[in-house]
This record gives sequence, C-alpha cells and structure tokens, in this order.
Amino acid sequence: RRVHGDPQSIEKGVCIGFDARHNSILFARAAAAVFRKKGFKKVIVFDRFVLTPLVPFTVAHEGCCCGIMVTASHNPKEDNGYKLYWSNGCQIIPPHDQNISDHILQNLKPIIDLEDVNKVDIHENENFTNQMIHEYMATTVNELCNPQVRNIQNEDQMAITYTAMHGVGYRYVQELFEKFGLKTVIPTVEQVQPDPEFPTVVYPNPEEGEGALRLAMATADKHGSTLILANDPDADRLAVAEKDKKTGEWHIFKGDEIGILFADWRLQNYRELATKNEKFAMLTTTVSSKMLKSMAHNENFYFEETLTGFKWLGNRALELRAEGYDVIFAYEEAIGFMLSKAVADKDGVSGAAAFAQMANYLNKKGTSVFEKLTELRKKHGFFTTLNNYFICHDPAKINEVFARLRKDGKYHEVCGEYKIKNVRDLTTGVDTAFEDHRARLPVSPSAHMITYSFENGCVITLRTSGTEPKIKYYCELSSSESLDQAKSDLSKMVAIVIDELLQPKQNGFK
Repeated sequence: RRVHGDPQSIEKGVCIGFDARHNSILFARAAAAVFRKKGFKKVIVFDRFVLTPLVPFTVAHEGCCCGIMVTASHNPKEDNGYKLYWSNGCQIIPPHDQNISDHILQNLKPIIDLEDVNKVDIHENENFTNQMIHEYMATTVNELCNPQVRNIQNEDQMAITYTAMHGVGYRYVQELFEKFGLKTVIPTVEQVQPDPEFPTVVYPNPEEGEGALRLAMATADKHGSTLILANDPDADRLAVAEKDKKTGEWHIFKGDEIGILFADWRLQNYRELATKNEKFAMLTTTVSSKMLKSMAHNENFYFEETLTGFKWLGNRALELRAEGYDVIFAYEEAIGFMLSKAVADKDGVSGAAAFAQMANYLNKKGTSVFEKLTELRKKHGFFTTLNNYFICHDPAKINEVFARLRKDGKYHEVCGEYKIKNVRDLTTGVDTAFEDHRARLPVSPSAHMITYSFENGCVITLRTSGTEPKIKYYCELSSSESLDQAKSDLSKMVAIVIDELLQPKQNGFK
C-alpha cells in the first residue's frame, strides 16, 4: 500500500535498521518482506547492527518515503519494538501515527509467511550499508568537529572510558573518534560488545545513574580515566560522568546539565564560523530545564519549547529551518541530544565525539567539565532539577489520580504552603496562563500531562510514560544565591507537593 499522501512512495523506497536485541533481525526482515509484497521497489535492510540515528540520516540522505528501526532502546531484554520515521527523517507525529494505527487494525491478517521472510537477504546490502555509514561519519565530522580545536589537539589527550551498555555503539564511536582526531576510548570490556541478554545490568539504561555505570567507573578508576561516556543499547542517547580529581568522587551529569554544556559549546563553535546565520535557534522540551531559555535571553538567540520527545523537537526544527532559522541544537532532559542538521533525532554517537572534543578543549585550558558547568550557572542562573518516577501497572489507578488532579477543571490553587500561579494541562487543552485558558502547545488526549507553575518560580510537571508503566515527575527551581540554596528549597518543596498531588503511599506506587 502506498504511504499516505505520496504516490511516489513505491519508487522512493524504505530503509530498515535493527539493533542487537533478540529477534531484531527477524523483525527487520519481516518488515522488508511486507513492503516487498506490497510492491515497493526499493527496500533496504542494513546488513548489520546499526545505531538508530543512521536510519533517519539515511531516510533524509536517500529521499526514502519512510524508515524503520527495530529496537526497544533501553527497555528490559524481554522487549522489542519499532521506531518509525517519516519521509522528512523525523519520528512520526499526528496524523501519521493515527493513520498507521488505523491501518494496523484494518489489516490484521498476515500477508507474508516464513518463506517470504527467508527471501530477504540482508547481505546483498553490504556496500550500501558501508556507504551510508561513511556518509554519516563524513557529515558528522564536517558539521561538528571544530578544526581549530582539532589542530591544537595533541598526544596528551584525556583518557576517556566508554560503555555501549551491551548495545551497538562501540564500533561507531571508535570510528568517529578516529575521524575527529581523538584518542581511542578505553572500553568497559564487560559491556561494549552487543549482547541481547544485558547480563551486567537490570535495566540497560545509562540514565539510571551509578547502578548502570558501576562497571564503567571501575574501568575508569583502573586506567586513571576521569571521564566516562555511555550510550544506551541503540546508541541514540548519551550519558556522561566525570571524576573530581580532588575528592575522587564521580559526578553523573543530568541530561539538563549535559544539554546546557552542549548548548554553550555549539554557541561558541557557531560564532566562530565565517558564514554564520544571525537568525539561529535552539530547542528543548517543556519538561527540560529553563536554563536554556535564560541562555537564549542572555546570548540573544531564538528559543522554543516543544512537547516531550524528539518527534516534536525534530519536526519543529525542520519547520524553523524552513522559516530561515539555523537550528544548531536541540535536547531533552532524558539524555537525548541533536547536534547535527543531518539527523533530525537524538544521536548518542555524534554526541559522544562532540563531548569528547569539548572536554579535551576544556582540559587543555586547565578546566574540568564540572567547573565549566559552574561557570555557566553563575552566568545564566542556578537552576536545579529533581526528576523521578513511580511505577504503577494499573492504568485505571493512573486515570483515577489524574482525574482527581483535574477535579472537573477546578485545578489546585495551592499545594501545601506553596501558591500555584497557573496550570497547563496538555491532555485537556487547558492553560490558565492565557486569558482564554487555551493551551498553545499541541494537545494529546491519549496521555496525561499536567504542569504546575508556582508563585516562587518552581515548575513541576506530572506525566505518564508512553512506553513504560510510570508516572514521571519533573521539578525545577532556580536561585539567584547559590546552587545549594536552590537544591535545598526544591527538595523541601517536592517532598510536600508530590506527596499531596500524587499520594504515592495511598495509591501503592513503587
């Protein structure tokens, strides 16, 4: 069947990638068999495990009508799934998601069998896979590798430890580091090779912090390395940890902290360009830190927030580019970073190389990454976040909680001792910050998401996860005095507000 609205889709074709999870290659071949059965003339399955960003890159580079990545990202080993990209190289948004859902329900009878799947020979695509990887690497180097910084890099570079979290990232990070002129990473041997069992971690998610990075820290300590870079299993996310040389303690950077460091690095590099566009922009999501907004105000560039997820960030970036803006960076707090214009999605491999170059640059100046972050906080504000989640396997209970919060449109005006200034509900389309109480961001009735803005400047968002049985909360507060003061005030506030709003004990949340 033709892809909606594009009569040339059969000619444009489809690219399909897969990670190293159980049955990923089988699902990729099955997807290819379906497209071939429907008459698509160009159906390309990469011949090896690939990083997720290679799929949107290829869709845009080759002009495909869509792309599929078979992956469950950082979910437990039992999971697998599809990530879908439209012809613009972005993750699908309405109406495409609903159209696909509708057509699944209309086509429940299989049209292929095992014989059709076995006819899909991925090995015939070896040359194409090599070509796309080469193009991806060359484009990334051209866009993100600062030649001036590379010229002053020497043999005395930092020792950087890397973990792929049992995923696909290691070979691609190795190659890109070489092309950036960076020193080879020190591998966390137990985790750098693909393994669908994820034997050393319960959740193969570097966002989980010290538990996920324990082996990487041990490797780094053994080799005298003070910086750790970690990808999730499909290599589209990036986590970072740095060892304090004075105390010996590891600081695991939050996604917002990495985001503001990248933003400053991209700004510095962009302003050094001879042919820069004065009309440039950076983006983040509604649940990410407001520090980027403060930077945009201080540094005079365009800033915008989108809904949570790179499907919104990527599509909005393309819209702004069509309006003449040069979107040089976008990120979300869940350690997702978009630096290259050739990939309209998060990319942990390009992020690893760019971060390593930045860290080496700072190290040559005698500054640590954390010290740079402190410098940025002094300039743009002492913003601190406190994000976490509760597990709830009962959808009815979750709906009950959010129904209580909405109270038929009579939202909380106070929580504990804290007065609420306005409420934005992107499930129902309400935003009391505007006179007409109508939300300006896209509304999604299928997921719960309520944001409370308090009189003291604190912002707290409660939302459900689209892929996991979680109620997530995102809290942020800034202080003009110090980071410690901001952290103290926020910690006290969150304990009161979350207990009153979500009532985790009464509801049996874990």
